[in-house]
Amino acid sequence: MNQASVHRLITAKNKKKSPKELFDFRLAANLGLIQRLFHQLYPQESSENHFQKLLLLLPKLFDSRPEELKVQDLLRLERGNWYQSEKMVGMQLYVEHFYKDLKGLQSKLPYLKDLGINLLHLMPITDRPKGENDGGYAVNKYYGVAKRYGSSQDLLNLTQELRKQNMFLMLDFVVNHTSNEHLWAKKAKAGNKKYQNYYYTYADDTVPKAFEKSMPEVFPETSPGNFTYDPEMKKWVMTVFNSYQWDLNYSNPEVFLEMLSNLVKMVNQGVDVVRFDALAFLWKKMGTISQNLPEAHLLISLFKMCLQTIAPGVIFLAEAIVAPTEIVKYFGEGTREGNECEIAYNASLMALLWNSIATKKTVLLYKTLTNVPAKPKDCTWINYIRCHDDIGLGYDNRFIEEVGWNPQMHRKFLLDYFCQRLDWSTATGLLFMYNPKTGDGRITGSAASLLGLETGLDKKDTDLIKESISKIVLLHGIILSYGGIPLIYAGDEIGTLNDYSFLEEADKKDDSRWVNRPKQNWDVISRLKDQKLPQSQIFHALKKLISTRKKHPVFADHNNLVIHHTGNDHIFAFERTGDSESLLVLANFDEREQVVQSRWIAKLGYFTKGEPKDVVSNKKVTLNSGLLPLKPFQLMWLMKH
Repeated sequence: MNQASVHRLITAKNKKKSPKELFDFRLAANLGLIQRLFHQLYPQESSENHFQKLLLLLPKLFDSRPEELKVQDLLRLERGNWYQSEKMVGMQLYVEHFYKDLKGLQSKLPYLKDLGINLLHLMPITDRPKGENDGGYAVNKYYGVAKRYGSSQDLLNLTQELRKQNMFLMLDFVVNHTSNEHLWAKKAKAGNKKYQNYYYTYADDTVPKAFEKSMPEVFPETSPGNFTYDPEMKKWVMTVFNSYQWDLNYSNPEVFLEMLSNLVKMVNQGVDVVRFDALAFLWKKMGTISQNLPEAHLLISLFKMCLQTIAPGVIFLAEAIVAPTEIVKYFGEGTREGNECEIAYNASLMALLWNSIATKKTVLLYKTLTNVPAKPKDCTWINYIRCHDDIGLGYDNRFIEEVGWNPQMHRKFLLDYFCQRLDWSTATGLLFMYNPKTGDGRITGSAASLLGLETGLDKKDTDLIKESISKIVLLHGIILSYGGIPLIYAGDEIGTLNDYSFLEEADKKDDSRWVNRPKQNWDVISRLKDQKLPQSQIFHALKKLISTRKKHPVFADHNNLVIHHTGNDHIFAFERTGDSESLLVLANFDEREQVVQSRWIAKLGYFTKGEPKDVVSNKKVTLNSGLLPLKPFQLMWLMKH
């Protein structure tokens, strides 16, 4: 039983108690864990005074939480794991690219509701440097609103409206680093030793060089190395991501206390889901790669156990784009199981789906997914196809070899296929962070462009356009039916193509990720009633799939996913099982019609009550032989009652 379950029991048995009394109960329940985690990170003999500060801080932070949100927290506890519901469907968006500012976004909520979206992930809206700022992930402040997006009151108005509409909000907590313009960084530059100790700062490059021996480079092209010399401070500072992003030194307990306060101030604006950004990098240790370290997990759990006492209705999403065996650890292991993050990005599924598009085969998909450790029952995935970031090729080399491919050559093929280096490929992606020394690289581009729609429209090739639409619906159909919360990237619902305007902007032209950060096309949206438009066909197909998902409890994530082998390497098949209904998903990744043996489907009971219905095409599935055919890139959802 995780701590959230304990708090549900406490709330259920003490319904007449006040929010403050229930806070006291939660604190008592979590205190032992908080103390143990704190002193595992910060030795008791040197940090007892900091622990006492934490004990005084927690009630103050609870008192600062708005009464409306305290009541909501208790309702969430009563509801249980609300984030595992089939009703959850999310969208990630840049506010300024979607529609002007926060007021503009609020005016477009009817569009999102019409599509079926009820979870919004807004890209950073806080103050950031004016020039390069990693798309807002170089933060000057952890709460409030940058002027370009409106005001803090606009955000409060938006979150209040979202609550009325039964919608949820996710914001980023950039927990690993600040910008070099943050108040702490400014004080550090001015010579304040206290704030220099908030970061990893060194008078000479002896220690940085020792760190560099084992630390990989995140952005080898644009920001090589992991340290930057700051002439104003006359010191070296750790900058794992970019020279303007200073890594926070969590070995200093003062940093944890300050950041916990920032976290609470942020969620008190009405945030329901906290996206813990770059959390794999939180703890640094010389002689290691300083990623996924045990101390990082302890730190995340400490944040969780503290926030859970203050705001138990708020949950964490792990932004850890790491190997599958590492991702599941962010749900918590052993005594921390279910006590770190409730949600994690299913980056493995995302990357594997793109691999299957390029190879037209599902062998690596099966090999990897059937070897991923099970997640805790109280946790879930964010399933997605595209986001604001690149597509990494973080497959397990062992699995690539086991399916008969050479890992280095296979990654080269994927880069060539998606990044316009093969004449026969219809994908129009761009290379990102290509390292000629190692051959490593990543892929950028919108889903529609990567799936051939840009090429199809350019060539006015109706067959290619039709095929691209099928691919777009196929991938979205998988993330909408696989266990977890589907997260659609804004613009993908209308087949938005690459935006090459970034090449004309000095502070963006060297970062090809901006090609998949386009503005929302409201002109296209105004014409969605025209069913001849490819964009309209995509929108209405996805809207129908979302509506179907929300009508059937079998889509709720209760670890009710079974992967089935079909004997056909082009087909991906999995089942969502339930007491009153089950769903079988069949996906053909090939450009030709493929067949599967129907005998195993019959054994699962899908033909016991006559011909089953494919709820995607809304047609009954008829068998004229022992084979079930699937058209090129066809998605099939077979429902069994």
